[in-house]
Amino acid sequence: MKYSFTSRIRYSEIGEDGCLTLPGLINYFQDCSTFQSEAIGEGVAELKKRGCAWVLSAWQIHIRRYPSLGEAVKITTWASGFKGFLGMRNFTIETEDGEMLACANSIWSYVNMETGHPVRAPKETTDAYGIDDPIDEDFGERKVKMPEADFIGEPFPVRPHNLDTKHHVNNAQFSSLAIECLPKDFSVHRMRAEYKQQAHLGDILCPRRAEMENGCFVSLNDEKGQSYVVVEFQ
Repeated sequence: MKYSFTSRIRYSEIGEDGCLTLPGLINYFQDCSTFQSEAIGEGVAELKKRGCAWVLSAWQIHIRRYPSLGEAVKITTWASGFKGFLGMRNFTIETEDGEMLACANSIWSYVNMETGHPVRAPKETTDAYGIDDPIDEDFGERKVKMPEADFIGEPFPVRPHNLDTKHHVNNAQFSSLAIECLPKDFSVHRMRAEYKQQAHLGDILCPRRAEMENGCFVSLNDEKGQSYVVVEFQ
């Protein structure tokens, strides 16, 4: 079952170029999935009662054009499959005329928040979402391997504004933090992110960057060198 909502690009969502930022785009996708879950009775409050949550494991995002200030857009999402504790979700953002601006695939784990372990999503949950065909796009591999870093940034702590209702760093916040590690004027048209562990208030993030011929990799690590997230930008 597909779910859509419409919006206009706000001034608070644009960058210096007058267009929607990548974190802003991710927020639209994230909001769309949240709105759908709330609409079908699988929202934040319901999941909290069950002691469970959908936790993002991976993003693959392709951007054809960033919409500009005031541009009307339509954001759509749907579940494209379930397997064990995993749920696959696709997204699109289009203009009023149907021009595809960006599309994405995401993989989520259904997690028992008390134990921190993934569990199979209940049948009534997967039935509520339904399944539609996956978007016809080659998104590449889910796993993102970090090459040897050629730049090591200054460590910094997780702050309260980085957290979401699950009390860990929100995926859009992780994306914003990784983008800050990119070289100046690097333009992102594709992004792959693999989330490896959760980060909480006060945890220290240690950024690493590897510039390659066809893109750039960023890893945000803990103090022991283990990755919270690895992101490939192209």
